[in-house]
Amino acid sequence: MNGLEIPVTITGTGVHLPPDVVTNAELAEKLDTSDEWITSRTGIRARRRLAPEHATSDMCVPAARAALATAGLTALDVDAIVVGTYTYDQPLPSTALIVKELLRADRALTLDVTQAACANGVQALFLAAHLLQTSAASTVLVVAADCASRVTDPEDRTTRVFFGDAAGAAVLTRATTAGAGLLGWDFGSELSHDVEIPAGGSRLPPGERTFAERSHYLKMDGRAVWNTATRCLPDSILRAADHAGVPIDEVTHFFLHQANLNIITAALDKLGIPRDRAPITVDRLGNTGSAGVFTALHELFGRGGVRPGDTYVMSSIGAGFQWGTLCFRHA
Repeated sequence: MNGLEIPVTITGTGVHLPPDVVTNAELAEKLDTSDEWITSRTGIRARRRLAPEHATSDMCVPAARAALATAGLTALDVDAIVVGTYTYDQPLPSTALIVKELLRADRALTLDVTQAACANGVQALFLAAHLLQTSAASTVLVVAADCASRVTDPEDRTTRVFFGDAAGAAVLTRATTAGAGLLGWDFGSELSHDVEIPAGGSRLPPGERTFAERSHYLKMDGRAVWNTATRCLPDSILRAADHAGVPIDEVTHFFLHQANLNIITAALDKLGIPRDRAPITVDRLGNTGSAGVFTALHELFGRGGVRPGDTYVMSSIGAGFQWGTLCFRHA
């Protein structure tokens, strides 16, 4: 698989974190768990919670504004907005459209990527890069956000401790630097119900029984996630780098899905990559779903840590299972 004909580059990133911090100690007061149990199994020490009067779009907008400001652009410069989230404001209308209206991005086409869960952000970036290959767009705003606190069961000691709320954004534009852009990619999937929200769709519509059975909350088999993630993510990264023609040991940065610190370190060890090449946010933010890989991206982009000529991969896996990896060279 060859890179795209028209080079693209990320010109700005942004992140929004709700101010409410929930520590492991606070969770241990309400659930049958402990700080030691959570930290040893996930590496997570704290996570953010969105205030009940706010929705996912309320995180998307400040993250988007920050990314646009860093890129030196305004909302009126945006040709398309792609929002990746599995915790959309409501089934209809589009969360991307809500974000567009709040930003006053009057010219923007709006698209939503919703059912790859934590892999939504990588899929949204892939779509954005391809939009830039057409005459329809020269600037695309990608926003990835999730409010998992709304879909995790307050009584579930497993899912409740893993997830946090956050939004991340990136501005993609065309680049003029030869050899830069999206050089290669890899996507894969295996149908599985090991991570799912059973109710709320056409198969199991909302009703008295679904609420009584707590079927609107996220269900997760942690062992299945571990097995699939540690198997598929390293392999996907290797394939994407191979398609890009970049030896894995020459990739400068690894922006990985912030699901679980142990999964990240296992993937890096399997690849033989020093751990300092992969920024970590999961320890203080938890698994922020679609936003996770964007929080890691902003960790370096936000302080100028990605330089022209650097190569980097972005890789995530989400419910489904669906996974994907992008390999870029920065312009």
